[in-house]
Amino acid sequence: MLMYTVEITLKNNPIALSVQRKEQEKAEELYREIATILSGVSSELPKIFELTCEKQEGKKVSVLTSEISAVQVSEKSGASANMGAGFIRG
Repeated sequence: MLMYTVEITLKNNPIALSVQRKEQEKAEELYREIATILSGVSSELPKIFELTCEKQEGKKVSVLTSEISAVQVSEKSGASANMGAGFIRG
């Protein structure tokens, strides 16, 4: 099954947090929402941002918005689902 992964990198943390979306549009929407937080454009920024995963029901993570340093979205197929987007892990 094709999934879209949104990865968030936190300041001073080498491990990215990731959640999956079944549809590209939903992944892009989440990416834009997080990018808006990074840009500081919105005056009504939440202090805590909660993410849920469509691949693993019940998977949730909350992050402090001031600690987000980067976000990326990538397409994942079954064979590459465990690799970080843009990085090769051995």
